[in-house]
Formats: sequence, C-alpha cells, structure tokens
Amino acid sequence: MWLYLTPSRRLLSLRRSLIQYRSITLENSARKAAVDKVISPFRSICGKDNVSLGEAIREQHGKDESVHRCRPPDVVVFPRCVEEVSALAKVCHDHNLPIIPFGTGTGLEGGVGAVQGGVCFSLRNMDQILNLHPEDFDVTVEPGVTRKALNAYLRDTGLWFPVDPGADASLCGMAATSASGTNAVRYGTMRENVMNLEVVLSNGTVIHTAGKGRRPRKTSAGYNLTNLFVGSEGTLGIITKTTLRLYGVPEAMVSAVCSFPSVQAAVDSTVQILQTGVPIARIEFLDDVMIDACNKFSSLSYPVTPTLFLEFHGSEHSLEEQVSTAEEITQSNEGSDFQWARDAETRNRLWKARHDAWYAAQALRPGCKIIVETKKDLLESRLTGPIAGHVGDGNFHCLMVVDPNDPDELHQVHLFTERLARRALAMDGTCTGEHGVGLGKRVLLCEEVGPLAIQVMKGLKDSLDPRNLMNPGKILQRGEL
Repeated sequence: MWLYLTPSRRLLSLRRSLIQYRSITLENSARKAAVDKVISPFRSICGKDNVSLGEAIREQHGKDESVHRCRPPDVVVFPRCVEEVSALAKVCHDHNLPIIPFGTGTGLEGGVGAVQGGVCFSLRNMDQILNLHPEDFDVTVEPGVTRKALNAYLRDTGLWFPVDPGADASLCGMAATSASGTNAVRYGTMRENVMNLEVVLSNGTVIHTAGKGRRPRKTSAGYNLTNLFVGSEGTLGIITKTTLRLYGVPEAMVSAVCSFPSVQAAVDSTVQILQTGVPIARIEFLDDVMIDACNKFSSLSYPVTPTLFLEFHGSEHSLEEQVSTAEEITQSNEGSDFQWARDAETRNRLWKARHDAWYAAQALRPGCKIIVETKKDLLESRLTGPIAGHVGDGNFHCLMVVDPNDPDELHQVHLFTERLARRALAMDGTCTGEHGVGLGKRVLLCEEVGPLAIQVMKGLKDSLDPRNLMNPGKILQRGEL
C-alpha cells in the first residue's frame, strides 16, 4: 500500500512515522528515569519485600486469561492497606507514572496489561473481610478477598453472596468489571449488588462513593457515584473496599438437565419459563459442541444435543410448583425428561462442569434469533466455537478454539467475532454483557453508545484522572483522550 503513495505523500508518511517513533522513544526514556526515582519511596511506603522489579513477577502481572499478549509493568507493588495505596498513588502522580490495579488476573479483556508501562498495584495482601452485618444482609471486603473466600467465611451465618462468574475472582475486581454469572437471572449482577465503594483516585485522594461507612439498601442522594465506578475497569480509580448485598441461603436447591432437538426449542423454553414468572435461579444454555466438550472434560454422559442446565431455589413446597411448571414448558418444546441433581455434591459437580466451559463473552437482548444466527455463522465459517450462555438474562458466550500459528484462521476468527458483536448491536443489545471493554472492544463501544456518549465518558475521565494515569489505554482509545 505504501508503495502506491505519491512521493510527497510517502515523505509525509515517513515523517509522521519518525515523529511517532521519536515520541515513543522519549516517553519510554522519561518513564524509565521516573521508575528509577520512585523505587526508594515505594520501598519506604510498603517495605522492600513488597516492591518487585523481577521479570517473572512483572510478566505474571501483565496478562490476564484473555488472548491479548502480555504487557508487563515496569514495577509491581503489593500494598497492605488503603493508606499505602494512597501514598503509592501520590508518588506515581508526582512522577506521571501509569497505575494498573491487579486483583486475581482472571479477566478476559486484557484489562491488566500495562500498555504504557508504569506501576502495577497488586492488591492480594489486602484480604480482610470487614464489617459483616448479618441482620442487615451486607458485608464490606478488601480487594484481596475472592468470591469463594467470602462464601466460605459466611458458611455458618445462613447467608451467601450469589454473583458467580465462574472464576474465583476478586470481589473488588468483579465490581471493577461489572461482573455477572450464572445466578444473575435471579440475583442480578455486581451493579445491583454493590452498595458502596472506597476508591483511591490517581492523585491519592480517597473517596467513598456513598459516604464513609454508609450502607443504605436504597438511596436517592445525589449522583450515583457507586455505579460510575462499577464497570470502570480501573480507569477512574483503585477500588480498595466494596460493600456488598448478601442473601439468605435458600431452604432447598435442586438442579436439572434437559436436552432438546434444536437450539430454537431450548431458547423458546427459556423465554416461556421466564414469561410464566417462574423465579428460576439459573438457566444456562449449552449447544451440542459445548455439551460434548463438557462430557469429555468433566466425565459426564449427557446427550450431545442443545441442552439447558436449570436450578431452582426456594422452600420445598415452592420448588415443587417451579419444577412442575418448568417441566411442562420444556416438554411442550420436545425437551427430554429432567435429569436431576438433588444433593449438594452432584449439583456442585454439574455447575463446575458448566464453569469449566471457559468462554469469551458476547451479549444479546432478545435471546433466540442471535444464537441461531451465530450457530449458522460458525458452521458456514468452518470454525470451532462451542456456545454456552446465561440465556435467562440474555447473555451467551462463544468459545473460539483457534490455532494461534495459523494466520488465516486467526483472521477468520477476528472477522467472526466482529460479526458476532455487531449482530448483538443490530438487535439493540450490547457488545459486552460481561467482562468489560478492556482492549478488545473499544471500537465497538463507540459504535454502541455513539460519539456524544463517548465525549461524556471522556469528560468524566478528564475530571477524575486529568493526566490519564489510571489504567491508560482501556475502554477509551488514545485518540479519544
């Protein structure tokens, strides 16, 4: 392409490339000099053992579970309290060093990559569960606390936290990405279950989005700052505490598996179950390719056809009514008899199999048509992409299995995933129902919300982080800042 430019245009293109190269080189040199200056202050704040320049540690903190390549930070710090986070952030602010928060690294959109270098704040040492109020159904946790750790802590209280993205993710990280999961159809996503946040801004200022120590069940007081930071992916501040809603453990739980002759029949059953008002706790779709993969990986023996995994919560009496209604609907759509998982061990094995179907997310609203079209697209493209999804709340995942050494196949997958996201947008849906925007969906975000909304986001970013130090390069593209 470059060879076909006129001589003057070629010269202009070359000049721009040289200017860009020189700018990047100067930025890198300035950043390296700044890093050298901050190591001593970092060590005085959080101790020598909590500051790492080691290559292995930096690479470990430069990548999540996504396809995006490793972007290691220049240094990793391990603060132990919010005061240390604030002090470290002030040092970074004074030296114009990017700040990248890190929880457990289980994200799927490249959100922890240090695309402009800088300092990774690994928050694993802040792992305290604070201020449990069982009578008010809420708890406050630090960013090192994971979903499973919290539920283990709550085991004897009769309470639990139901938002379950599959991975044992950090709860503050789940807030930062507005995570969701298999229970969202009944209990909502992180956005509905976060009551308050403690956040450290890029200059070290500490704020509480609903007021310090406050945990109201509802509020109409001012702007909703809590939901501004939920889903902000570390681009506005570092979440150092989150106050969460808790729920009573249901009296009874029962799971079931039902097979269908077609994708359409499975999705029709889902829609009809929701339309009848059955308060179903989980309803998950797996296509034939995915159920076959689950059978092989988890030593199961379900029929290799489109399948629904269902779970019902409630009293023994209410479960009978829920199950009876759901079974009647599935059988009217040519579904098989329910295969039951009644005891906790069998249920846990079933849902572990579902979670082990590792996925990359795409979102939808209507539910039926887009899944059928995507299945057809996969077959026509001759790509391997088993489908699983939280069909009860309009969300499905397509796991692309690709040879990374085959450029043509990689190109085909890229084209397919763009078609998939734009198919969701064409049906008034979203390009990311879960997992966030990160690096991979920035262009799609602009297509989804439009340039005026992007300008509002930019204004918010400029107000809270005027130097663009907080996790730069994520959500908004560089040209938009």
